[in-house]
Amino acid sequence: MKTLRVKVKPNARTSALSESEDGLWLAQLKSPPVDGKANEELIGLIAASFRCPRSAVSIRSGASGRMKLVRIEDA
Repeated sequence: MKTLRVKVKPNARTSALSESEDGLWLAQLKSPPVDGKANEELIGLIAASFRCPRSAVSIRSGASGRMKLVRIEDA
């Protein structure tokens, strides 16, 4: 199991996920922060980046904020 600290920037031009030196991840998402669309895109982006199923990725805290704790379950 892995837990990531993710800072989300919605309404970006492209979707991207990158890690900074301090262990914080930056997720740029095309989706707006409306009706959970950005959270769904974040889960899909992390699942694709870590090559795991979407069902293994969950937002543990910060679902309505920019800073999120995301958990990736081991298969």
